[in-house]
Amino acid sequence: MSNVVLVIHLLLALALIGVVLLQRSEGGGLGIGGGGGGGGGMSGFLTGSSTKTLLTRTTAILAACFMVTSLLLTWIEGRSTERQSILDAPVTAPAEPVPEIPQGPTVPVE
Repeated sequence: MSNVVLVIHLLLALALIGVVLLQRSEGGGLGIGGGGGGGGGMSGFLTGSSTKTLLTRTTAILAACFMVTSLLLTWIEGRSTERQSILDAPVTAPAEPVPEIPQGPTVPVE
């Protein structure tokens, strides 16, 4: 279940990045970007206020879905695991003893 939600979450993140990059810059601190309306290209396809409304609405919907999947992933992972620390686990000895290394030839005892 969490893997499916995680894949949806990643797809929403990529879509959100794409939609944000499609939006026109409003100018701002660097003094770059267009400050006015009207945009060139493709004979008026997605220009002016219709683009602004469509992209703004799409961004808001994608952002809301992204937040919902974030909360859902947090809830799923918090519910599926027990809270425990690695310091609470007892230290176990090795399963089999380490074999002794011979110290060389031995002299027979009489």
